[in-house]
Amino acid sequence: MKTGVDNSPKSLDPQTLAKLKGLQLRARRIVEGFISGAHRSPYRGFSVEFSEHREYAPGDDLRYLDWKVFGRTDKYYLKQYEDETNLICYLLLDVSESMSYRGPNSAMSKLEYAQCIAASLAWLVLQRQDAVGLATFHWEVRDTVSPSSNASHLASLLSVMENASPRDKTSVGNVFRELSQKMTKRGIVLIISDLFDEPGSVLSGLRHLRHRQHDVAVLQLLDPAELQLPFDVPTRFRGMEGAADIAADPHSIRSGYRAEVDRFLAQIKRGCLDNEIDYRLLTTEQPLDVALAAFLTSRTSMTRQSR
Repeated sequence: MKTGVDNSPKSLDPQTLAKLKGLQLRARRIVEGFISGAHRSPYRGFSVEFSEHREYAPGDDLRYLDWKVFGRTDKYYLKQYEDETNLICYLLLDVSESMSYRGPNSAMSKLEYAQCIAASLAWLVLQRQDAVGLATFHWEVRDTVSPSSNASHLASLLSVMENASPRDKTSVGNVFRELSQKMTKRGIVLIISDLFDEPGSVLSGLRHLRHRQHDVAVLQLLDPAELQLPFDVPTRFRGMEGAADIAADPHSIRSGYRAEVDRFLAQIKRGCLDNEIDYRLLTTEQPLDVALAAFLTSRTSMTRQSR
């Protein structure tokens, strides 16, 4: 029996999803395609790994230490019971002006793509009756939605995401430091951003989140044009987030530009790995199910390695 919903890989390409009106419809298409396709196991693993144990923190009751896990890993983990296993996922969504960029060959802006990822992950978390919250930010925290596991909570999350118009510059480090003080319950913090800020400030903010014992994951999102600078004729590049416009010949600056981008990305990635922060680089040309699978698979793998 045909459902009228095409969940083939092509239906999850940004080009196809961009034709759908409304974030709820896009997110539902992504989640249905993801769950019914070849990527079911990563999410199932993600659920199990986060439902059995949590890392020991000073003040925890030592009676619940799992000594078998300690014997395998030399790390202390506490057994969790059903009423303790609910996951809290905090979604941090960058809505600064640079997220509005859409390259000449892209179907979605970075913000549109990020909204799809955030909405799909929120849907998946709520489906297993865990709690999810949201904060949008640019140079400061803009809108927040407190975590909840109620299924009706999705409408509130999608409304805030969909109504977020990109503006102002980014101050990622300051935002992360502020949010680390507000997110008092330990959970998974998922950041979706281009991270266009000084790497030192970005990494300082991320360390504040880790210091609060959050499990932090970064999805750094770029447009392919930002990686390659594919332009062929002299072009005026519009400055974003307060930067001046620049007229330049792409051929003369391409090599230096790419080298600088590579250095920037390498610094962010290395800083994340050094602080035990999961890092993924995504581009807006990737099918959405591939992006979700990459993230969820890495979460499962990372948790297993920590045991």
